[in-house]
Amino acid sequence: MVRPYTIKGHKRKRREENYDKEEVKQLLEEETAATATQDENKAEEITHELPGIPLVPFKSNNKTGVTFILERACLEVAKVGKSYQLLSSEDHANFLRKNNKNPADYRPDILHQALLTILDSPLNKAGRLRAVYVRTEKGVLFEVKPHVRIPRTYKRFSGIMLQLLQKLSITAVGKREKLLRVIKNPVTQYLPVNSRKIGFSYSSEKSTPIRDYVAAVSDDVDLVFVVGAMAHGKISNDYTDDFIANDGFSVAAWSSYVLRHEGFVSGYPLSASWCTYLICGALMQKWNIF
Repeated sequence: MVRPYTIKGHKRKRREENYDKEEVKQLLEEETAATATQDENKAEEITHELPGIPLVPFKSNNKTGVTFILERACLEVAKVGKSYQLLSSEDHANFLRKNNKNPADYRPDILHQALLTILDSPLNKAGRLRAVYVRTEKGVLFEVKPHVRIPRTYKRFSGIMLQLLQKLSITAVGKREKLLRVIKNPVTQYLPVNSRKIGFSYSSEKSTPIRDYVAAVSDDVDLVFVVGAMAHGKISNDYTDDFIANDGFSVAAWSSYVLRHEGFVSGYPLSASWCTYLICGALMQKWNIF
């Protein structure tokens, strides 16, 4: 029996359809590969940024450096009204009083100013800043990468800190690196092995200007400065190798001490940014960074 021509025609069409599908599939694969290559090339050219936490040019080297540990930073989150907010004496004084808390203790702006001074310093841009670690009053420890650009305004800074404490990390868009991240205690496990950890104590008999102190340290030793990021009070830790006396225990009081001994006269407690500025200045002079 003769096979109908229509069947042969159908087979021919099916073969053509199969051929067309394979060709289209191959073209799509080639197109996808080309697009992926273009995206990769673009990704290398674009600086990925997280809104409020962009990356800044950073020069890394193998020389000795400095690490800052900011202790007792007052970063506390609470539900105010219908939203969670970072508590501060300026914005939540009434809320704090209603909850039997002293508004003067809630000063996250001290940490903000200290971070701005450290991260904006030529010391950091020269690649000598190893890291900044912050421990809150509640004992939460987090790391701040040296190439992070902290927001200029306190409002944006408080939003970043709120996000960090809730999500435990902040990652740059398009990259897996965590710019800020909550880490496990103790902080000593993250410090360089060959480092000198310097704290400040009112009871210490050593009263040395910071400029002379860092100049006397060997060039092959990393320095770790432990300072308080609170309005008042003292730091108690057992991991420091050396103590330098100061007229108070907070960052602000320590800056007043440094100013008097560096040739500046001031009987008033100064801001935390002045303290970190003078420490960075002494290290810049030691390492010839201009």
